[in-house]
Amino acid sequence: MEGMKHFVFVDAACFGEWPWFKVRIPLQAAGHLITTIDMGTTALNAKSFYEIYPLSDLMEPLLKFLASLKADDKVILVGHSYGGISIALAMEKFPQKVSVGVFVSAFMPTYKSSPGALIEEYLNRTPLESLMDCLLKFDHGVDTIQSSICFGPEYMKAKVFKNCTESIVEIANQKVRTTKFCKEDISKGSLLTKERYGSIDRIYVMCGDDEVIEPEFQREMIENDPPKEVFTISGADHMPMLSKVEELSKILEDIAYKY
Repeated sequence: MEGMKHFVFVDAACFGEWPWFKVRIPLQAAGHLITTIDMGTTALNAKSFYEIYPLSDLMEPLLKFLASLKADDKVILVGHSYGGISIALAMEKFPQKVSVGVFVSAFMPTYKSSPGALIEEYLNRTPLESLMDCLLKFDHGVDTIQSSICFGPEYMKAKVFKNCTESIVEIANQKVRTTKFCKEDISKGSLLTKERYGSIDRIYVMCGDDEVIEPEFQREMIENDPPKEVFTISGADHMPMLSKVEELSKILEDIAYKY
């Protein structure tokens, strides 16, 4: 179909591909191809949490998919939250396969420093008490930055899914699981380069009512390495694909038309 684009949605920490189910409906109705990826530390991926630690395991499902594409195929990569790190690394690995990278209230690293530096900055600025009932693990002692997280039910209701319906919150409670940050691996130098990752257009979608990655932190990432375009969804919590379906779908359709 003329004008059809291929969207590849990448999950965030603690969840798999399921949160994208509402957005895929209007995009498919518009004629676009949709692929959702369960990354190596979340949801229904066949590897268990205890088997996964290296960054290569986290990235394996996405990189295997991109490697399977035909030589002239290009996709629109969409990453949410921690999924921004994943799509950035994929853009570096397969720049010829990506037409544009879309960061939806996501960590958007720069080629000027390691992705791990961005995560460390975020965690250092996040008071432990603000994480409420989340389950945290510290591989190197409680005085260090946490190495993994599992969102707690109160935290999800109050912050992650705060503008979502009760039924969505219940699904989240059933599907949540622990995610490792792979901090050591993503802190290595030269993971992202100007020639590869930096050569691909990036779009940032800000969520104005996000209490997980707050708007101030989103703006700082944008100012530090400005993307091609910035869209803002006013009143959107951390899960706009569930709480602001129409608005996010419209933005993605506009991106498909332009890129």
